[in-house]
Amino acid sequence: MKKFSLVQLVLIISALLACSPAFADSLAPFKGEKGVLKISGGTAHIPVMKEAAQKIMIMNPEIQISIAGGGSGVGIKQVGEGLVDIGNSGRKATDEEISRYQLKLYQWAIDGVAPVVNPQNKVKELTKSQMIDIFSGKVDNWKMLGGEDRNINIYTRDEASGTRAVFWKKGLDKGPITPGAHVVVSNGAMKSAIAQDPYGIGYVSVGHIDETVAPVALDGVVPTIQTVQEGTYKVARGLYSNTKGEPTGLTKKFIDFLYTPDGKKIIEKRGFIPAQ
Repeated sequence: MKKFSLVQLVLIISALLACSPAFADSLAPFKGEKGVLKISGGTAHIPVMKEAAQKIMIMNPEIQISIAGGGSGVGIKQVGEGLVDIGNSGRKATDEEISRYQLKLYQWAIDGVAPVVNPQNKVKELTKSQMIDIFSGKVDNWKMLGGEDRNINIYTRDEASGTRAVFWKKGLDKGPITPGAHVVVSNGAMKSAIAQDPYGIGYVSVGHIDETVAPVALDGVVPTIQTVQEGTYKVARGLYSNTKGEPTGLTKKFIDFLYTPDGKKIIEKRGFIPAQ
């Protein structure tokens, strides 16, 4: 009897799961296909992109899918310039971007953007006014908010980030973000920074919240998948995959997969709300 290594067994089991009846219909369009698909852009999208890509590539090794981050602005620019096939964004492309790059937009999920602090921080509720004052630098000590007598360390994203754009517009009412804020490159980097800083505050996609960070209630509403879905938590956005012109071939099939029942299961599993 042939013996298999642990790695081989994992790959075999993964392949069987990927090709199980539960996913057979959704993956059927990829049979007989071959080629390379390049995706970049918003970092909130990456867990969904990776899981979808993995299932497709296990079922059909003739397909190669590469996934990179960079932020929403990068995704829009790279797909517009023909460097990638799909450019992801956590904001809707502007009319100018759509016109310049001849973009087609596909919104496949809704996501919230939540302020987060270190779990050790006892300040876990703010008003929008307080949050605006924190990020502008007007309020700079946790003691002013009922916390410890410690300076507030602010973390933000760069200006290419769709997460930042939505938080700035809907969470901060387009108020200033202090130049002294620490800039991080992704949702994952933001979580790591806050998890290591008891006096830090930042913001992440609701779908990325786990035990390493604590969500901050805003005007009495805790940011969760349920409150985003109900519309009671207002700092929310669409997650988009953008293409240059009408998608064809592998690009179209990948986007179509996100709207199948199995694609929606992945979206829900990763903490987002599938678009209807």
